[in-house]
Amino acid sequence: MKLLEHQSKKLLSQFGLAFTPAIVVQTAEAAVQAAKQLQASSFIPHPSSFVLKAQVPFGGRGKAGAVRFADTPGDACRVAGELLAMELRGVKVTSVSVEPKIAFTRELYAGVAWDTTAKLPVALLSVAGGVEVEASKQVARRNFDPWDGLSAFEGRELAAQAGLSGKTLVGIGGALEKLARAFLACDAVLMEINPLVETADGALIGLDAHVEIEDDAAYRQKQRLATLGEIAPTATGRKPTPLELEAQRIDAMDHRGVAGRVVEFDGDLALLIGGGGASLTVFDAIRRHGGKPANYCEVGGNPTEEKVAALTALLLSKPGIKKVAVIMNVVNNTRADVMARGVLLGCEKAGRKPAETISVFRIPGSWEQEARALLAKAGVEALGREMSLDEAARRAVAGVCDRHPSNEIGAHRAPLQQKH
Repeated sequence: MKLLEHQSKKLLSQFGLAFTPAIVVQTAEAAVQAAKQLQASSFIPHPSSFVLKAQVPFGGRGKAGAVRFADTPGDACRVAGELLAMELRGVKVTSVSVEPKIAFTRELYAGVAWDTTAKLPVALLSVAGGVEVEASKQVARRNFDPWDGLSAFEGRELAAQAGLSGKTLVGIGGALEKLARAFLACDAVLMEINPLVETADGALIGLDAHVEIEDDAAYRQKQRLATLGEIAPTATGRKPTPLELEAQRIDAMDHRGVAGRVVEFDGDLALLIGGGGASLTVFDAIRRHGGKPANYCEVGGNPTEEKVAALTALLLSKPGIKKVAVIMNVVNNTRADVMARGVLLGCEKAGRKPAETISVFRIPGSWEQEARALLAKAGVEALGREMSLDEAARRAVAGVCDRHPSNEIGAHRAPLQQKH
């Protein structure tokens, strides 16, 4: 899940990191009072200008014109109104952060992420902070043990590697230690302060922050996240629909496996898909063959029969759903028979006959023969690994249209030799 900028700052402030004060408003009129309040603040004596930033769960705001400046409280009112009228990447701007504009001598970038190659967290530091940091080659990096964290001394070594020295080196060492501690404590996948600026008196202050937290760890972070307000999920960048919220509840009802990461779409074919990237492959294939997915989801890690049944019944409860397609890659950590029992039970809970509801069932691998036997009793054919993901997706679409695949022109043009 992605936090908004002001939420990221609030969270990281709890770990001792300093940021410019920010007042979040939802109306242009409120921006006037926010600007006046900042003028009276002792943090920066009498700021002569302000920065107003649209609060959306993604970057690139500066280039999109969603970060603006205002010289007076009156200007802040006008600028806030313009920002609140914007829509970025399909997301309506509903809140704006009003902050004082401060002078600084240097911009830096500090971040912590997961190094998937080393399978360890990695601290990142660049002396080229700002919007073009992604293109900079001046990035120092250091992996660290997630059990021990990153010490201030190791942070200072990273600062020296980046070419920093003196008071700045010491300050950066402390800031990186705090950022790494926050990263581990919050179950984060990414934490960035960009830019992290140095003022004339040597203070290090974050002007912007970006935090992403692992969705599966949300239950451990409930108390911490509750103080931040409503959080948009990573997948959509918008408020979750009632169906998505119920799917999240289903997934949280048992820690075993994943069966509830759902993004809702307008369509008539429900999907239970997954398997090492296969979910995206199947989703795209269904659309390519003319299908209309009602949802995207990920299923895997051997979820319980109860979770699969509840999710199946939920997806089939959506008005306009004609059928459900169950398609996964060759599985070794998910039992095909458990998936089969869950889907059959879910159909029963939804008051639907499996033979008329399951468009395709393709889960080859662990306990595959047991799954075939269960489905055969319900009048459903189970497809194996001899059927490519693309062909399974095509058959799922044909099933929704009540066309038998073998009767379609070009039905066997899909690359059946392609095994996934």
